[in-house]
Amino acid sequence: MTAQIIDARAIAERLRAEVAAEVAELKARHGLTPGLAVVLTGDDPASQVYVRSKGEHSIAAGMHSITRRLPAETSQAELLAVVDELNRDPAIHGVLVQLPLPKGLDEQAVIAAIDPAKDVDGLHFVNSGRLAQGLPALTPCTPLGCMILLRETLGDLTGARAVVVGRSVLVGRPIAQLLLQADCTVTIAHSRTRDLPAVCREADILVAAVGRPQMIQADWIKPGATVIDVGINRVPFRDPVKAAAGKTKLVGDVAFKAACEVAGHITPVPGGVGLMTVACLLKNTVTAAKRIAGLEA
Repeated sequence: MTAQIIDARAIAERLRAEVAAEVAELKARHGLTPGLAVVLTGDDPASQVYVRSKGEHSIAAGMHSITRRLPAETSQAELLAVVDELNRDPAIHGVLVQLPLPKGLDEQAVIAAIDPAKDVDGLHFVNSGRLAQGLPALTPCTPLGCMILLRETLGDLTGARAVVVGRSVLVGRPIAQLLLQADCTVTIAHSRTRDLPAVCREADILVAAVGRPQMIQADWIKPGATVIDVGINRVPFRDPVKAAAGKTKLVGDVAFKAACEVAGHITPVPGGVGLMTVACLLKNTVTAAKRIAGLEA
């Protein structure tokens, strides 16, 4: 068996095009331009790349986009003041504070300070609570992207056995809630689950979000299962010349090459779930703008 590679790039491009069309309609019919503000504190190289990508894609979709760049020595009070300013700005409908924050800053307090109506990362306890109760909520972008990939690939998910490996508030827990809402039978597993390989082999849908490079091996996968690899890990090249030069490559939480011989469908890393995350951020911003304007429940 050779797995079909899920074309996340094409799906993300289509989603971004749909968002751009919706933005154009909101402008034309309601004079409403969705606005996204991203707050970057410090000089983490990966965060700078992510923030630049978010800004470029939001502008390409026709949105109002701003980036607030703060030095690493920014105090908690100063960061909270910026968040409060953006909460009160009527031109901004989505507020995203890029994580991780520099040492000494309280991430949970900052997330809690974001207006839940503008929490396009879906991490505020109001949104996570509404998601847990099956109520309309702004949903974390990566789990939302995973669900779009699954529906595009499999259609109706009713009755499928799903195993989520990972229990983070950013991915593992919210995607488990979304899979439950899609009428899947869901198991949340993690690195300390007893006989984790056997648990994974029960899955029709296996979501790997544990943050350990290539942890999930081919013999952990049920033949024909759909594998969504959320992991993004940097590891040294095996080539000694490249390794000696300090070069690294991106790999997922799944041993991709071997898994392709067992799975029915699988997402690659890179070029998989990560592409959906930014597209879903744009989608969340439009949703927030419509709800704030009273155009959507």
